[in-house]
Formats: sequence, C-alpha cells, structure tokens
Amino acid sequence: MPHVRSAPRRRPSPLTRRILAVNSLALLFLVGGVLYLGRYQDRLIQTEIDALRTEARIFSGALAEGAVRLKEGDDNEPAWELRSELARRMVRRLVETTATRTRLFDRSGRRIADSRELIGVGGAIQIEELLPSAAQSFWSRGSERLYDWIVDSIPLRPQWPVYQEQPLSDLDRFDDSIPESKIISYPDVERALAGENSATIWEAAEGALHRGLVLTVAVPLQQYKQVLGVVFLSRSGQDIESSVRSVRFDILKMFVLSLAVTAMLSVYLAGTIVRPLRRLAQAADRVRHGLDRRHDIPDLTGRNDEIGDLSRALRAMTGALWARMDAIERFAADVAHEIKNPLTSLRSAVETAARVQDDARRRRLMSIIIDDVRRLDRLISDISNASRLDAELSREVLSPVDVGAMLDMLAMLHTETCAVDAPNAPRLVVERPPELDLVIQGLESRLVQVFQNLIANALSFSPPGGVVTISVRAVFPVDKIEIAVADQGPGVPESKLDTIFERFYTERPAGEKFGIHSGLGLSISRQIVEAHDGVLWAENRRAPDQSVCGAVFRVLLPRATEGPHANR
Repeated sequence: MPHVRSAPRRRPSPLTRRILAVNSLALLFLVGGVLYLGRYQDRLIQTEIDALRTEARIFSGALAEGAVRLKEGDDNEPAWELRSELARRMVRRLVETTATRTRLFDRSGRRIADSRELIGVGGAIQIEELLPSAAQSFWSRGSERLYDWIVDSIPLRPQWPVYQEQPLSDLDRFDDSIPESKIISYPDVERALAGENSATIWEAAEGALHRGLVLTVAVPLQQYKQVLGVVFLSRSGQDIESSVRSVRFDILKMFVLSLAVTAMLSVYLAGTIVRPLRRLAQAADRVRHGLDRRHDIPDLTGRNDEIGDLSRALRAMTGALWARMDAIERFAADVAHEIKNPLTSLRSAVETAARVQDDARRRRLMSIIIDDVRRLDRLISDISNASRLDAELSREVLSPVDVGAMLDMLAMLHTETCAVDAPNAPRLVVERPPELDLVIQGLESRLVQVFQNLIANALSFSPPGGVVTISVRAVFPVDKIEIAVADQGPGVPESKLDTIFERFYTERPAGEKFGIHSGLGLSISRQIVEAHDGVLWAENRRAPDQSVCGAVFRVLLPRATEGPHANR
C-alpha cells in the first residue's frame, strides 16, 4: 500500500478559530450591551432637564417680581405688562453665573432678550462660543472617529428631533415693529405661551458648532395666572456626552484588555486541545500506514481529562488490534500446520495405494484415506466455527440464561442417552443449592457448547462406572457464580494446566484413537467464557495424601444485573 501523507497542518487550526470566535463573541455581546448605556444616559438627561426646569422657574419668578408692572390708565381692569428694557438687564445679570443660554419672549412670541446678545448705544453684539481646540494627536482623532462610528452603529438608539436655530439678521430684532413673518417660533415657547411647562431633547443639526444633544426648557412668566412671556433656556448636552463618552472609553479600554487576555487564553486553551489531538491523529495515521510496530500512540493518560481518556482508548485499541493480528497470524500458521499433517498422510496413502497390488493392503490404505478425509472434514468444520465465533459473539444480543436449568437439562440428556447406549458409562451428577439464583446475561447456545465440551472432556477421562460432578456455588462479594466440572481421571500435568487451552493442542487418554479431536474445544470454550466477562481455568483434584485424583475445570461467570431475573 503506498504511503499517503497526512493533510498539512493549518495555522491556526479550525478548532482554535472556533474557540477564539466563541469566547470573543460572548465578550463582544457583553460589551455591546454595556456600551449602549441607555439608562445611564437617560438618567443624566433627566437630571439635566430637572436642573434646567428649576433654573427656568427661578428666572421666571425673578422676572415676574422685578420686570413686571401694571399698565397705566386702566384702573377698571388691572393689566400687567413686561418691561422689556428692565427684563433684558435682569436676564444679563441672572445668567452671569451659568453657561445656560437664556431667551425671553413676550406674550406675542417676540424675542425681547437673549443672553448671547448685548444691546448698547452702538447696536447689538452677538456672543458666539469658541470652537474647541484642534490641537489633537493622531491617536486622539482616530479614537474619536472610531468612537463616533461605534456609537452611530449601536442599534435602537433614540432618534431625537433636529434642533435648528432661527436667528434674525437685523440689529433691531427687539423692536416691537418686527412683522409677524420674522417672529421666531419654537415648539416649547408655543406650549409655554399656553401656560404649561415644556422640555424637549434635540439632536444638534448638521454643521452645528457642537455635535450631540441640545436640551431646551420653556417656562411661562406669569403674574396672577396671566401669561406675560416665556423664559426659554437651552443648553448643550456636551457634559452628558462627555460623561457617557468617558464611561464608554473606560469600557472600551477594559474591552481591549479583556479581548487580548481572552485571545491569549483561547489560544492557550486551543493549544492544550489541538496539539495533543493532532499528535494522536498523526500517530494513528502512522500506525495505519506503517508496516511495523515502531509507531505507538502517545501516552497522554496523565492529563486526567477527555483527551487522556482518548489516548488511553486509542492505545488500548491499538494494542487490541495488534493482539488480534498476532492471533490471526498464529491461527493461520496453526491451521496450515494442522491441515498439512492429514494432507501429507492422505497424499502418501493415495500414492502408495496406486502402486500396491495386494487387496488387503489396499483396503488398509483406503481405511487410512477415509480416516484422514474425516479428520480433515472435522478439522475444517472446527476451524470454521472458531473463525466465526468472534463475529457471532459481537453481533448477538445477550439475554437472561438460567444456568441451573441448563445443567439439569444436560445431565438428564446424558442419563437418558447412556441408559440405552452405554450402561457402564460414567454418571453425571449436578450439585447446586435449590434456592440459589443462577441467572446470567449471555448467549444460551454458546454456553451450552461450553458445558458440553467440558462434560464430554470429563467423561472421556473418567473410568467406566465413575462419576463426573458438576457443582455450583455463589461467589461473594463479587456477585458471581462458579461452575466446577470434576472428573475421576488421571488429572492434567502441572506444566500443561494452561497449555491445554491453546489451539490444536490435545492431551487425550491412552488408547484413544488418534485424530478424533481437533484440539479446538477447550480453546473455543475459553473464548466464549471470556466473551461473557468470565474466566475458565483448570486444576487438579487431590486426595488427602496429596495424590492427584482427577481434573477440575472451573467457570466463573457474573450474575445478571438487569432484567426480570436480576439479583436484588
């Protein structure tokens, strides 16, 4: 098989990218939600509106006390009027301690005072705010643009109405002769002229000196419930924007730091996962394409995590595969060796029979040929059954099996058969406690095969008229049952107690015809028992004087833990 190179290593790996994306997205969603700061901004705006409303009420009360007088010449029905010149001077004095722009409108909606306009002998002077200093570093300008882009990208931001100033261009703007078409109109002023307090949040128009919010409050100037004018206050929301911007910048700084830490930890975490997985994959690929066993799976079991479990499982799987391959190789070699013997004998008998003229010798050769053919047939059948055993045991579903009933059935079958065919054959006795639950999870047909092999083996070694005893007992606290098949034969040589379970090994009684047994019975029996998580071994029975008086084959099987027959 040509060697296939594994896929080149990609940097960073897809798993690293996924871990980094998942960790970063969670942080991005969290920071995005915090950057919204809707409630914090609303509280600042509401606090500023309340302050403006209080300031407007103070101004309105002061003007009502100092700049309002009764009209002269109307004694029947007193009427109040707002003294424009005095009101302008009072407004100028009142706003000296505040940065709030204050405008005063009369009852007709004409503006009669503005804190940003000074009226003197030579005319009106317009006061304008200075532009902020442009002396900003490259990083400051870049961060400002990035901040504006992020804030503008935040969804569900409140959409405020656009604030548009409507200044008059002429210098006599406070003259009562101004036509109605030039009277400035603000929604807050109109509502205040109707006698109600009004407050509005605006968005600065494009091209305004300051971007951001504009807060306006209008309070009616009243005297005895009579509306004489409106005090109109407006203030830039720069302080609010600065506070929110400062908090957002702090959050963004923490976000950048947290993102860097998250990225490093994600890369480290991905490395602790990706690198060992890549090593395991490369090792598995080398094992798959290698022709020898020099390549081994890395031992990562010391990690005590899922990757360690994977390493342990891959190492165990690789070991099991090599063991299975070794077993297949040995099995193939043993099969070839065992088949070669009868084939050699058969070929020799056939070649000799072709040259022999004596009928008696020819008949003996034909008998040998028939025996060899039968031996081959028996051997091939046993080999076929042994080769199918693993696949069958892995496919079949285990079910509850009553071992006690099975042994009673085998003993009864042997007794009935021997009563007719071999009256002097050894007897089969089953000894088991009647109250003991002997239900296990297994394949009944295969367990019957195991005990048939053990019983047949014990009967063949027992003398005529002897006894083969099957005893059953419970083993605690491991919750297993032990079945022992004991004969009265010569026993097993101590050096052969484990060898007899090897394939094609035979240790038969003296005088038994050669070739009757293939040597696979005990090997197949142990394989079936181990597939049921059990153990099969052999030992010798000893008399009080320590002499051998028979062999014992013991089977240890776990009791059923599920189903209606499970032990409780």
